[in-house]
Amino acid sequence: MPSTPAKGAAATAALSKSNKPTPSPQPAQPPSLSPPPSDEKPQPPLRPVQTKPTQLARTARHALPALQAALFLARFRALVADPVAEMSMTLPVTAALQVTYALACLPVAGSSGGKGGDEAAAAGAGAGKKTATATATATAMPARLGSGKRKAAAAADGGMRKGATTAVLSLLLSALVTPFLYITMILFGAPFLTHGSHTLLCAAHMAVLALFPLFFVRGVDGRAWAALGGFAAPLDDTFGGLVGAVVGAWLGAVPIPLDWDRDWQRWPVTILAGLYAGYLLGRVVGGTVAWGKKF
Repeated sequence: MPSTPAKGAAATAALSKSNKPTPSPQPAQPPSLSPPPSDEKPQPPLRPVQTKPTQLARTARHALPALQAALFLARFRALVADPVAEMSMTLPVTAALQVTYALACLPVAGSSGGKGGDEAAAAGAGAGKKTATATATATAMPARLGSGKRKAAAAADGGMRKGATTAVLSLLLSALVTPFLYITMILFGAPFLTHGSHTLLCAAHMAVLALFPLFFVRGVDGRAWAALGGFAAPLDDTFGGLVGAVVGAWLGAVPIPLDWDRDWQRWPVTILAGLYAGYLLGRVVGGTVAWGKKF
């Protein structure tokens, strides 16, 4: 028989095990509300539009604003005498000048110029690195030159077709936006029950002047238009023209309620004058001294 002390020690050990507290269950952790990590790359910042680096583009960039200003001043008396007839006659002329400006100076939406020109610079750097390879294959140079000329001609023809198609689509988008500009002008104080044709034609001029170039270079990119609408985009020829047109049209409404009793105070002569003056000034300033800057 085991001794009594041994029995007491065994009983004590069994009692201590039975009195040991059982661990309480851990509360369940609530699910995390933070979104899972995204694999999408951050969007690059919106870059200012670079005009084409050609002599034709440099000439047209400065000659066309001067021509538009001269035509507006030459037809100002006719605008005062009959605003509807004059705006109807000059709208196709303005559209033709804007299409010429876009085709001669601006890159098509989606091209390297519209994205800031970084791709073109990288391509130029890559071409410089391939000089040694081209030198080693000098025996096949005549055939390659002929092929290169054919490819360049085909690319130029395709670029002209793409530019013409983009210009037509941009004009259609400008026409679709015109009713919204008309409603905006009504909300900002334009005559509602009268002068409907005056306001609609003024809105059409604003769409062709300020929005057509932006449709041509930006397309329908939602991120770009959100930056343009929030005045967060960098200034260039196209965005500077939009800012100048909006500010000029707003300032053009100042002389209308003044009791000067002048014929040129009738609606919307001063609005249109401010629109053209602001657009041309904003386009020139945005494309030169203010290029790339933000508000």
